[in-house]
Amino acid sequence: MANEDRKSYEEELKKEEQKAAEPEKEETPAEDSRNEDINAGAEPEPEEETEKQPENKSQPEEDEALNARYMRLMADFQNYKKRTEKEKSDIYAYANEKIVTQLLEVLDNFERALSHECADEGYAKGMEMIFRQLSDVLEKAGLEEIKALGEDFDPNFHNAVMTEDNADYKSGKVTGVMQKGYRLNSKVIRPSMVKVNN
Repeated sequence: MANEDRKSYEEELKKEEQKAAEPEKEETPAEDSRNEDINAGAEPEPEEETEKQPENKSQPEEDEALNARYMRLMADFQNYKKRTEKEKSDIYAYANEKIVTQLLEVLDNFERALSHECADEGYAKGMEMIFRQLSDVLEKAGLEEIKALGEDFDPNFHNAVMTEDNADYKSGKVTGVMQKGYRLNSKVIRPSMVKVNN
């Protein structure tokens, strides 16, 4: 009797263990959906194809939009490059502007000194050579004198400080230069101070 009780007790334990193990095998919702997909077979594929067809129609439009955007970006970049190159060249061209402008006063004083007569010819000749050397250095840096005497008055290059009646010149012509004007690399850094004929 004891053996039979033991066997029945062991059988009951095995059944309970099997029942306890069965809930662990229950399918989760994700497994359910996987099983449904497997059971469904090829049905989802045609849905994907129908979904892809509208995407294919809009694909060329997207390509055009992206291409247009790319072209705009390229144009902006090219403009940026040109702008920075111009700024660099302007910096190089006008880097000396401040010092050249200050040296113009020295040039003016040299010209005034040379216009006066000097008893010592060697001294006058030496001063003239120094003046010429300074002028050459400034010309190499891009400085050029603005022509004024006998030219038509141009407010871009000339600063009229006086008017006069002079029969030797036509009306609107520059009759005298009181202070020379200069350009540095074609930019006016000092306009000529002139007299203009009525």
